[in-house]
Amino acid sequence: MLPPRLLRELQQFVQGELVYIPKNAERRAGWGELSGARRQIAERNEEISRRHASGWTVSELERKYHLSGDSIRKILVKTK
Repeated sequence: MLPPRLLRELQQFVQGELVYIPKNAERRAGWGELSGARRQIAERNEEISRRHASGWTVSELERKYHLSGDSIRKILVKTK
């Protein structure tokens, strides 16, 4: 698959090993974009912000979302 010249160059660094060649940066999807995790977390964070604005306490949000108080506070700061 690789041109012989490139293969010889690679053999100077690795021999008999698997080599990972990452995609170009412009072809890579961001974390959670393909699985939908990024969107789900954004929706959850917006919901946390709305509930806090409607009177839920940080302690109540911790129990509801199984997150630490610090995590809830970070979400609240970011979603303001």
